Amino acid sequence: MSEHKSTRGIKAAWGITALVAGFCTILSFSSLPVYAEDNKAASQRYFSIFQSAFNFVLDNYVDVVDPKVLYEGAMQGLFESLGDPYSSFLTEAMMSDLNDTTTGRFGGIGLYISKPLADPKQPDKRLFVDIVSPIEDTPGWRAGIMPGDKITHIDGEPTETLSMDEVLKRLRGEPGSKVTITILRGTALSFDEKLERAMIEVPTIKRAMLPNRVAYLRIIEFTPQTLPRVTEALDWFKTQSYNSLIIDLRNNPGGLLTSVIQVADLFIEKGIIVSTKSRNRYENAVYQAKPDLAIPKSMKIAVLINKGSASASEILAGALKDHKQAYLVGENTYGKGSVQQVLPLGETGFKLTMSRYYTPSDANIDKTGIAPDLEVKEPELSPEEEASLSGLIEKDVFASFAVSNPNASSAQVQRFVDGLKQAGSPVSERILKKLVRNQLEKTSIAPIYDLEYDIQLNAAIKILAEPNFSSLLSEALTVKDIQLAKETETAAANIK
Repeated sequence: MSEHKSTRGIKAAWGITALVAGFCTILSFSSLPVYAEDNKAASQRYFSIFQSAFNFVLDNYVDVVDPKVLYEGAMQGLFESLGDPYSSFLTEAMMSDLNDTTTGRFGGIGLYISKPLADPKQPDKRLFVDIVSPIEDTPGWRAGIMPGDKITHIDGEPTETLSMDEVLKRLRGEPGSKVTITILRGTALSFDEKLERAMIEVPTIKRAMLPNRVAYLRIIEFTPQTLPRVTEALDWFKTQSYNSLIIDLRNNPGGLLTSVIQVADLFIEKGIIVSTKSRNRYENAVYQAKPDLAIPKSMKIAVLINKGSASASEILAGALKDHKQAYLVGENTYGKGSVQQVLPLGETGFKLTMSRYYTPSDANIDKTGIAPDLEVKEPELSPEEEASLSGLIEKDVFASFAVSNPNASSAQVQRFVDGLKQAGSPVSERILKKLVRNQLEKTSIAPIYDLEYDIQLNAAIKILAEPNFSSLLSEALTVKDIQLAKETETAAANIK
């Protein structure tokens, strides 16, 4: 099932994420591949055997069995047998969550939350719902709910015994409906907040201006909302007279294929953005860029990537790299070069790998990822540093400092870190300060960027300022060239 967009010369494609895929479609058995006769006969035989086993277990197991339990267990086993981490059975709750993720909009109160698992080492720990961060301009944000707060009750029901799925079901609902949550702030302050649900749009980008008119665009995920938000950001950068751009794709797990194609088309004047290849002809497609650009062709662009950049974010990075439109800075990406379809089966569903995607230079990056033009890694900890840091975290040293000094000044942080160093910690001052700052930010909205500790961002700023940036960009290898170079290197090593 496809949809044509003649204005951009592309077909609407199936969504992809780092570990999950995007679009849903109605399951049509007529569209499934035609098996060879022998294969078809074997499949019918095995299906008949399975049906007999299913009915026998249902009728004869020592206890009464819910058919749904057998069905879901069988479906999970079916997809696990493929040995593909991206193909799996989806329960009703997983389908609901996936729909919210891929549409980017749902009715709720606008809070990022988490729920700790039971820890045998801390049997008395209260398993409340933790507020990671409110989403700006949402009911939760306007009510003054803060990072670090805890939800102890939802409409009077304790949250300690609820699963994360059950919590989400109670917090989400139709816009205009109301829900009352009980907030615990600190150790003793408890109060109720009655909130009216609204349509929540999951933030897909963050934008800011850096020093020297460098624009900063962080793309968090690719949803139907990403294209308009990126376009708005580019328009805003123009009002700020920007002269270069950093696109931050670090820890971007992916999203919809249609979305990343549309975003890439803003930066690429002509040629292939991405292609998909499969054993089924209807899954083969080539997506071309439209001539008009949203930014000047001469705009200097750097793209930040790391091992958390996956799937759709790798498509954008690969397209910009192969077209020599951007210089990649950071670490090798995750390496997810496959495309999944998500298909509903009643209230449940499944996602199945249907094709692989290829960058404009015809490289598939599955399991290899995309290498940066300039590698910038976070320093790795030595065994001694790891042991020291584990001990400090286990003792809640950083969290305790943040609780006691919620508005700590730079001088206070420095004295605290000096104390840790004097006590014998081998961990670098930079890492210790960053961990303290991270704890302090749990009670506030984190800044959009971090020039103090972000060495990859600083490296990107520095590369954009290079007088010979254009030469560096033109000399950069394509994704395919890098793959071929590695293959040649490996072959030479094997001969030796």
